[in-house]
Amino acid sequence: MKILIIEDDKDIISFVSKGLHEAGYVVDSATDGDEGYMKLLTSHYDAAVVDIMLPGIDGLTVIENIRSKKIYTPIIILSAKREVDDRVIGFQKGGDDYLTKPFSFSELLVRIQALIRRSSNIKEKTLLECNDLSMNLISHTVKRENVSIELQPKEFALLEYLLRNKERVLSKTLIMENIWDYNFDPQTNIVDVVVSRLRSKIDKDFSQKLLHTVRGVGYVLKEN
Repeated sequence: MKILIIEDDKDIISFVSKGLHEAGYVVDSATDGDEGYMKLLTSHYDAAVVDIMLPGIDGLTVIENIRSKKIYTPIIILSAKREVDDRVIGFQKGGDDYLTKPFSFSELLVRIQALIRRSSNIKEKTLLECNDLSMNLISHTVKRENVSIELQPKEFALLEYLLRNKERVLSKTLIMENIWDYNFDPQTNIVDVVVSRLRSKIDKDFSQKLLHTVRGVGYVLKEN
């Protein structure tokens, strides 16, 4: 899943990006309102974190303009303003949540996860399954035949992407674009490495194999 941070404080971008990376998210950022607006307009994000006070157009105008284009990316507003009226204005402009500075990363992460679940239809997306393999997005756990499987953040993110697209062959380019936040380099084998690690955890000790390689195309998670 991909998150956009629109914030002119590079220290905040750094520590929020680091935490989101560790939680398995792909992160993009913009340091002014004009750049942030264009990214929201031209790319898909599962959620955005938007500061109010920005160079160029301010955060509230970014949100208002995006909503006028019928783009409903879940947005958390960041602001040093704590008054009720300020929060009300933020929601009226189209914000989905409001977090005041200073804030803890753990609270921001929980709010991002809640917004994504809400926008993705919580009834459908809290549990992802393929045969006897299940992923609980609330507890962040994975099980197969009721055996718990421990995954690293990128392994978890890759498995989530595969589960959301089961029976669909995913190319290395698609995987790279959705799990890592840099452009695909045909010389890197990072996708193969993480797929191999994931396969060893979800398939190695089980008779039925779920994760398959389609030679020359990519990878697919299949029920049978």
